Amino acid sequence: MGEGLIQLKKLWVLLLPLLLSGCMVSASAEDLYALPKLPEVYEALSVRLSEVTAEGAEYAPPQAGGNLPPVQMVDLNGDGSDEALAFFRISSEERPLKIYIFRAVGDGYEQAGVISGSGTSIHSIRYTDMDGDGVQEIIVSWSVSTEIQALAVYALENLEPVQLMSTSYSRYEVIDLDGDSEAELVVLRSDETETGVGLAEYYDWDSSNSSLYLQSSARLSVPVGALQWMQVGNLQHGEAAVFVTGRDTGIDETSRAVTDILVYRAPELTNIVMSSDTGVSTQIFRYINLQPADINGDGAMEVPMPAQLPSDSGEDPYWKIYWHNYDLNGGSQLQAITYHNLTDNWYILIPESWDGHFTVRQNNTSSAVHSTTFYSSFMRTVGDELMTIYTLTGTDREAQASKNGRSILRRQVKPDTIYAVTYGDAYESWRYAVADEVIAENFKVIVSHWSMGEN
Repeated sequence: MGEGLIQLKKLWVLLLPLLLSGCMVSASAEDLYALPKLPEVYEALSVRLSEVTAEGAEYAPPQAGGNLPPVQMVDLNGDGSDEALAFFRISSEERPLKIYIFRAVGDGYEQAGVISGSGTSIHSIRYTDMDGDGVQEIIVSWSVSTEIQALAVYALENLEPVQLMSTSYSRYEVIDLDGDSEAELVVLRSDETETGVGLAEYYDWDSSNSSLYLQSSARLSVPVGALQWMQVGNLQHGEAAVFVTGRDTGIDETSRAVTDILVYRAPELTNIVMSSDTGVSTQIFRYINLQPADINGDGAMEVPMPAQLPSDSGEDPYWKIYWHNYDLNGGSQLQAITYHNLTDNWYILIPESWDGHFTVRQNNTSSAVHSTTFYSSFMRTVGDELMTIYTLTGTDREAQASKNGRSILRRQVKPDTIYAVTYGDAYESWRYAVADEVIAENFKVIVSHWSMGEN
């Protein structure tokens, strides 16, 4: 990130509390998007920006992703000097959305190029050196309407943008799938020839003329309207893959997670878990809002497969999660078993010896003290109490954590939470018991991350 972009972001951080506190409540929408006064070093740039706004342009910054300011400083051509990109709307023009590119020349700035687009807004922008030549490509997502987004990729020739491709899309990822040290583009979109069918399209580089072309496509198991997540990860032996998870409803009205795994096997993009008989993925499991993850830290992505735990008649079901990773042929291997408490933001890696011999119950009757109790299980029946994990959030959480022989597992600062555990009398004699240290090591806090995805 260039020093200029850092300075501009600091200015927006300083301005934001004023906007949120209501100190500028009387300001117009145009005022709210007005650029803060720039440091002296950018006065020359401010002159150029004022010339654009004087012609009727208004700032129209990207709406999503990791690059949001209306003016962004980025070294696009790798020469060590930041260029300035400014985002505008000129309503009177046929293609009203504008991305101006300015280069520094001596003590001033001059316009080097402009990207024009149609639609309601600039959804996102991303800078990526896809072909490894030291010059960033610019990936722009345009919001065409409330339902349609368009994606375009631009190369820069002496900072003048040249469009390489454009397509409608739902999600996209930039990834080196074929291992050639150049990044390719995987785009998810609806099949225009068959209603309700989703496609993954693979755009590769033609090094002979520095172009980006549609190399192949693969069918998805669900329509794009049902997509939940698109993630980049690795297979068992380090091969790059794209994991696409959709959500649909089974014939029994239960919600199901359907996962496709896309790899490049020359000369085609291949869905390695697609059944040739059914035309959909073989990886279909109950949906419980868990996405694929490297759950055991081995560098490979695992897919969650819920299985119901034993319960008494009429009780709500609880689930253990089997996590499998994959090889290039779509074969899977069990890597871990977990129990996830998504309400209280924790999970625990289950010792393999426990599988088939335990179940759980959650008790959230108090807003400040939640508990999850593990029980032994035999022949699908609920047995003795083994241990209870507590989630403590009240102002007296320290006192609560020391009550009744509880041991602290974790302290979480944001939000202020203590996780503690107690062991039942039956645990010590249970044939599958493990040391307290193993339980503590296997206990994990789920940390939520604000997604800065470009889609």
